This record gives sequence, C-alpha cells and structure tokens, in this order.
Amino acid sequence: MFIILAFLIGVVAGLRAMVAPAVIAWGAALGWFDVSQTPLAFMGYRWTPWIFTLLAIVELITDQLPTTPSRKVPIQFGARLVMGALTGATIGSASGLLLGGLVAGIVGAIVGTLGGSALRARLAASFGRDRPAALIEDAVAIIGALLIALSA
Repeated sequence: MFIILAFLIGVVAGLRAMVAPAVIAWGAALGWFDVSQTPLAFMGYRWTPWIFTLLAIVELITDQLPTTPSRKVPIQFGARLVMGALTGATIGSASGLLLGGLVAGIVGAIVGTLGGSALRARLAASFGRDRPAALIEDAVAIIGALLIALSA
C-alpha cells in the first residue's frame, strides 16, 4: 500500500514539484504518519511544512506565467525527480520502506511529469488557452496530494 502511495505522490510531484513536499511535510508534522525515527524526520519538523508551503505558493503563481519554462527541461525535470524521491521516501519510511518509496516516487515523478505535460497540452488545446488547463492541474495536484497524505 505504501509503495503505491509513494508512486502516487511522485506523480503529484511531476505535476507540481513543491505541492507534493508541502502536503507530505504537513502530514508528517500533524502526525498523519510517523517519520520521527527515520532519516526523513526533518519532514515533520515545525518549520518544514511552512517552507515547502511558501515554495508551493510561489510555484502555483509562477506556473501561470507565459515565461515559465517547460517542466521537461533538465532543471525542471530534475526538481520533480528530487521531490518525487523525497516525498516517496518519506511515505515509504513511515512503513520501513524508505528505498522502495524513494524508487516509487522517482518513477511516479517521471510519469507525472511526462503524462501531466501531455494531458495539460490536450486540455489547453480543447479550451483554446492554457490557464483553465493549468488551474485544473493545480486542483488535481493539491487534492491528490491531500488524499495521498491522509491515506498514508
């Protein structure tokens, strides 16, 4: 179960790199799952959720700008892989499967990055503009991350 959740949070990281760690950090801080005795205990520290939330808000705003680069360029893609690994490992570590969660999170981030890009392009084409597609993707990422964190 935890490996599936780690994969799914990786998919979210592929959609919105900072939403995934923001929600997972809140989950850890609020005690939805326990990572206190793991190498990823910092995800549940007092300030971690706030920092990731600030970064997620900035990401949600900048994603709407026409000058924002594609999520498939190396730096953007790499950030999604790192956040998928971090969040997948965090979920996995709650059940003693840190490495499995890390790998599942990376695979999920690849799927989320490439699949999310393709789906958003199709949605944008059907709407005739990108903003509605971006807002739908934002909602899917936020709601999906919350559901995953609550399930962990």
